[in-house]
Amino acid sequence: MPSYLPRPIRLLPALSLMLTFGSAISAPPEEPKFWSWAKTPPMGWNSWDGFATTVTEAQTRAQTDVMATNLKPFGWRYIVVDIQWYEPEANGFNYRDGAKLEVDGYSRLQPAMNKFPSASGGKGFKALADYIHSRGLKFGIHMMRGIPRQAVLAKTPIKGTAFTAADIADRTSTCPWNGDMYGVDMSKPGAQEYYNSLFQEYAAWGLDYIKVDDLSVPYHQPEIEAIRRAIDLSGRKIVFSTSPGPTPVDEGPHISNHANLWRISNDFWDEWPQLYAQFARLRDWMPYCAPGHFPDADMLPIGVLQMGRAKTRFTPDEQYTLMTLWSIARSPLMIGADLTKLDDFTHSLLTNPEVLNVNQRSENGRQLYKRGDFCVWIANIPGSKDKYLAIFNTGNSEATHTVSLSEVGFSKAIIRDLWARSDQGVFTKQISSTIKSHGAALYRVFSVN
Repeated sequence: MPSYLPRPIRLLPALSLMLTFGSAISAPPEEPKFWSWAKTPPMGWNSWDGFATTVTEAQTRAQTDVMATNLKPFGWRYIVVDIQWYEPEANGFNYRDGAKLEVDGYSRLQPAMNKFPSASGGKGFKALADYIHSRGLKFGIHMMRGIPRQAVLAKTPIKGTAFTAADIADRTSTCPWNGDMYGVDMSKPGAQEYYNSLFQEYAAWGLDYIKVDDLSVPYHQPEIEAIRRAIDLSGRKIVFSTSPGPTPVDEGPHISNHANLWRISNDFWDEWPQLYAQFARLRDWMPYCAPGHFPDADMLPIGVLQMGRAKTRFTPDEQYTLMTLWSIARSPLMIGADLTKLDDFTHSLLTNPEVLNVNQRSENGRQLYKRGDFCVWIANIPGSKDKYLAIFNTGNSEATHTVSLSEVGFSKAIIRDLWARSDQGVFTKQISSTIKSHGAALYRVFSVN
């Protein structure tokens, strides 16, 4: 009660009743427990950009070794096996309708043993997860929304129930780009039990991260909620990522209360127009960015990609923009490159601790303004009056831009260039930066009393 009220306080009868039954005043709702499982944006590697549907156990272990040795000291933790790990004959970036999949006796997809030999004998991903954990890292996989069509046609059972895959499938709900699955009708008996059985198995394997595809377009609220329940019932802290996008912005309150991260766009690749489009998307999603739940601008398509056939098409300056924007907007950082083929420049992008601190430790990142070809973002630094300042030149030629310090909240400041890792001196009133086409500058602006 406010301190200025007289004591003792006597409640009026009606108010006393309302307080007793909680109809007028209630405690603030508790934060979802799963938010604490990813207090900072996840940092890791995903197999899709580099290996498409072909990644093998040997390749995954090789990526693990590089991350554990060279990237783990900088905060990189997750190793994620992407789509079609259950298809023995998957061979690239395309999907084959009617492909034969590995499915167990309970309608659940299993690792293809020709690609993941340690899965033999029904062991699933347990051995691979154990190896990744032994290197001090975390293990993740991709899954499609729904239940395998193969299981539906075979009417295989749902574990622990009298129902089959055919009983719970919604054959009108299909993914337009991948024919492996039917949606699950969550009104049917056995539907929640199916998802529960998946995550019971994943927990037994030692899973730490799940990327679930075909959830956002359209927005499949019942299955998102079913997956949330299944994870919580599994007893394991599995970080939940939805994919692909764009997730509708008006679903921000719902998705942030059910998933740790969610895609804001379709698959993101190494082309400038796609990078430019992420500025507005991230700007619009910032109200829902906070510890435990992060808008996901997708993977980092840098380094050697596409099964070793190509290097990123992004220029070095565009790569600085990519890392700067993802950092100040606190997007999850998932490397698409083949880690065994990292060049020095790509390695430097991924191991600058001052830049990674922006991604992991800043608060309230937001667009300050967009003027012509220049876009300026700022973010707060917890426990400090300092700010992070990012200046992006989205134009087609080198240009100079001046930011008034008063717009950042200062009249005088010390500026540190985070990419160069060097102090730039004391500035009064303004800071001017000359930035190459499609490039970026990233500063820490220190308060000067």
